[in-house]
Amino acid sequence: MTITKGDKLPASTLLAMGADGPAPVDLADKLAGRKVVIFAVPGAFTPTCHSSHVPSFVRTKTDFDAKGVDEIICISVNDPFVMKNWGEATGATDAGITMLGDPEATFTKTLGLEFSAPPAGLINRSKRYAMVVEDGTVTVLQAEENPGVCDVSGGEALLASL
Repeated sequence: MTITKGDKLPASTLLAMGADGPAPVDLADKLAGRKVVIFAVPGAFTPTCHSSHVPSFVRTKTDFDAKGVDEIICISVNDPFVMKNWGEATGATDAGITMLGDPEATFTKTLGLEFSAPPAGLINRSKRYAMVVEDGTVTVLQAEENPGVCDVSGGEALLASL
């Protein structure tokens, strides 16, 4: 079953790079009583993710802040070491975007948003999407049909939905 607007996000633990190494992040704690944007990508450092998707949220971060968004989170089926370096390389970390890893695709599979593209070396990856979550409930969900494009899931497109 694929997550839809109006659904509550499942309890999940993702990973971030903390001061002492990989640290668990309880997603429910991050969402409780808050308005949060979550966007997911097929892979860190992959072409569309690196040159289009993350930069679109870096560009629009202050606009989301003005709309009452408490946090923007980027999720990818990568380990927290890669997510930390990718956040630094794209400017996402400096912009205040939280980079979280879903290394086993557990969260992604629970949402029903996984895909595989073996010829590209992408196995059990996340579809490209963006959502607005208010107190743990999905209020907007915009998913791409093709993982190689960033049209409806980019920062500007999601911002226009608010």
